[in-house]
Amino acid sequence: MALICGLAAGVAAIAFREAIFFVQNIWVRIPSESLVPWIHARPAWQIFIGPPIAGLLVGIILERISVRRPFGVADVIEVRASAKMRLSKADGAWSALATVISLGGGASAGREGPVVHLGATLATALVSKLNLPLWSRRTILAAGAASAISASFNAPIAGVLFAHEVILNHYSRRAFVPIVIASAAGSVLSRLWSGDAPAFNVPPLAVATYWEFPAFALLGIVCAIVAISFQFSLFAADYMARGVPMPLWMRPVIGGLIVGAIGVFYPEVLGVGYGTTDQALRSEIPIMTLLILLVLKIVATSVTLASRFGGGVFSPALYLGAVAGAAFGQIAASAVEIDASSTGLYAALGMGAVAGAVLGAPVSTALIVFELTGGYALSIALLLTVAVAYGVNHAFHGRSWFQWQLEGRGLNLRAGPHRDLATRTKVMDIMTMPEEDAESETVTDELKEWALRPIDTLETALRQFDMSGRSRLPVIDPNDGETIIAHLTQIRALSHFNRALISVSEEEHR
Repeated sequence: MALICGLAAGVAAIAFREAIFFVQNIWVRIPSESLVPWIHARPAWQIFIGPPIAGLLVGIILERISVRRPFGVADVIEVRASAKMRLSKADGAWSALATVISLGGGASAGREGPVVHLGATLATALVSKLNLPLWSRRTILAAGAASAISASFNAPIAGVLFAHEVILNHYSRRAFVPIVIASAAGSVLSRLWSGDAPAFNVPPLAVATYWEFPAFALLGIVCAIVAISFQFSLFAADYMARGVPMPLWMRPVIGGLIVGAIGVFYPEVLGVGYGTTDQALRSEIPIMTLLILLVLKIVATSVTLASRFGGGVFSPALYLGAVAGAAFGQIAASAVEIDASSTGLYAALGMGAVAGAVLGAPVSTALIVFELTGGYALSIALLLTVAVAYGVNHAFHGRSWFQWQLEGRGLNLRAGPHRDLATRTKVMDIMTMPEEDAESETVTDELKEWALRPIDTLETALRQFDMSGRSRLPVIDPNDGETIIAHLTQIRALSHFNRALISVSEEEHR
């Protein structure tokens, strides 16, 4: 099953990437992820019209056909945390189409998050008719995500670790083998299609002197500031966009006009941005341009995602990290009198540091940078920089961007599985219904203040038991507030809670 799902997700990731090239070729006649430097030769009007036209098409899809927004990694994590484990195939397909149009039309976002959602959707759809246990369905979900990452980045090891670190949120021995099989399948398909070269063509990278390690730690702090600023910008832009009353279809159009206007002057911010990232790694961008792109990319990506374009934050985080690292490297080289490492090395370190902090995935992000650049010689410096950036980011607000998105939907996974179980389980899921021939009862005045409703959470029920001192409480009809429709005992509530916690513990340790 993991092999089949991995192959399906790998094919989907390749098709997704080629579809973006197709749309982009219609727009600016550049069938490649690297818009730079060819887009500079295009007329300003052609650059400008791409994002708003793409926004109009995306707005029509969101308004008339699909859901209210495209999907990404946070939606896969939300489904993994749910016992229902359902990802709509139709919504996933329309979301993928909206993202293809968005990125092919110049929207400033990444393709990896939507690809993860597409791969997970296909994987769960292929096994939906099978009577699999919950832990097995979660493993297949993570396997689809791993294959999508592996095929998208040509990074099989990083795909495996990303599935464990971000999707499953734990390392399980029995989940390891199927996820590896799926990730390997996706990587093989990607290499058969596009070759086995790293995603970025950079010269060999190596640390010039160990005296630079304090600079690497300082770079980690700088990258943490960039990551924090990026996340706050994303959140603020989304908050402001929600407060502006306008039709849903118009949001991507307005956002496209803003992004297109930025792109006329700095087309490097448009699209996935791999071309500019590659230039930063090769030390081809001057310092002032790097600093300007750092600000404009944050603005363009925030506007893009707040406007309901399809896309993710993975590629923008790599872009911002490479640009920030290259700028830091140039400044450091001019400030000290030692033979410093190349600017490309600092750009690679910055990639891992910013992405690791934003995604909340320091280990898999470090592996992605290794596999994207082929630069294993920088491993010690990269791990130090990523660790410092992740630590500062976590100390500042304690969450990744995905966790921030989920908390906005009322799902707090940072508090642990017990919190999630207590808030997701409803009284209606565990209450005891009366016999069919039993007479209807009405709640007494004594019990009315402690009575439960079917939509109350398990957390509310346990609090009511504790405060009332009773071991059995009535569940009343929410429509009239008087009729007792069921009962719930404290023993039943605690037993359900304990069984669920044991199940989670077994899944994470087997």
